[in-house]
Amino acid sequence: MQTHRLSACIKVYRPLFVTVSIAPVLIGFAAGCAVTSSFKARLFVLAGLAMVFLHLGANAANEYFDYISGNDAYGSNYSIFSGGSKCIQKGLIAPKQVLLQGWIALMVGAGLGVVIVLITGSFIILVLGIIGLFGGYFYTAPPLKIGYRGFGELLIMFLFGIFPVFGSYYLQTSQLDIFVLLPALLVGGLVFLIILINEFPDHQADAAVNKETLVVKMGFPRAILIYKIALSMTYLLAGLMLLIDVTFWAGLLYLLILPLGFYIFKSVDVNRVQQVNDFLPNKLTLLLHSLGCTALISGFLVTGFLA
Repeated sequence: MQTHRLSACIKVYRPLFVTVSIAPVLIGFAAGCAVTSSFKARLFVLAGLAMVFLHLGANAANEYFDYISGNDAYGSNYSIFSGGSKCIQKGLIAPKQVLLQGWIALMVGAGLGVVIVLITGSFIILVLGIIGLFGGYFYTAPPLKIGYRGFGELLIMFLFGIFPVFGSYYLQTSQLDIFVLLPALLVGGLVFLIILINEFPDHQADAAVNKETLVVKMGFPRAILIYKIALSMTYLLAGLMLLIDVTFWAGLLYLLILPLGFYIFKSVDVNRVQQVNDFLPNKLTLLLHSLGCTALISGFLVTGFLA
């Protein structure tokens, strides 16, 4: 029984998805290394850990508040991508303990952020940290419940894409450069795709509790169109990156995974996303994020090596 409880305590954090929070930090620092030809290891470790703990805390808090709203109770198409962990529903862990776990992880992440601010004295990092802390918590927590009001996808795009790439680059270089916008938008687009594709199996549960995701608001055909436009935009951004010396190799390596993009583009259709227990689009989207971020990191490292 104790083993099951420990497993539940870990499961509500959804640790398999922490790559989504680590990747933008790696990309920001890699881009900074390409410019400075140095590496601030201490700040990298602190920033990476802060992002991971904020992510874990947000996951646990979201698990609790989706339970309170009844959202996860409606989930019939359950997987690692949808429906929550079901640990509360199965009686493996008390709801209040899940919320407490969320608070603890968020406080650890915030504490690490404070250390970074004390080291750097940066107001920019302070602002980004506060946005990340409150944005992650109030994604499903009242009174804001941002994910329930039609803005959840955009919030996640900023929290796990644009902001951490810019913030990590700033930690490495102590400056903000416009060229970072392209890779930051690209990573944001990849995170947006993960959130959007995971909303399809949750569609019925979200609609039942008035959670206005893009899929609930737009319906399957239009949401799929949005998905395909966003997917195409990542490759357009990579193409634009070829025009800038610092981002050239990162953009080129991302374009090398274009065949995967074509395959995903063809695989995501109305019939497939309505199939119960068919999570191929979700798996492929997560693979695209992993390979795409790896391509960007590798590209910036090549740029730094050739500088």
